[in-house]
Amino acid sequence: MRLDKYLKVSRLIKRRTVANEACDAGRVSVNGTVAKASTNVKAGDEITISFGNKEVRVRVLDVQETVKKEEAKELFTYI
Repeated sequence: MRLDKYLKVSRLIKRRTVANEACDAGRVSVNGTVAKASTNVKAGDEITISFGNKEVRVRVLDVQETVKKEEAKELFTYI
């Protein structure tokens, strides 16, 4: 699944366009390397997102096309 779509589906970033912009600005990295929005994400990957002075690190547990809001937190775990 594309990185921008995963960030939206997992509710780490609210909208896909915002996820796209964050990737283009170089604020998202997958497994330690800066990632484009089209980067493929799979279970086991580590995603780091920089929000200003705050940094969020998560490990991908599962990849699904659609999930309910309550189930979105089951797609990743914080590191």
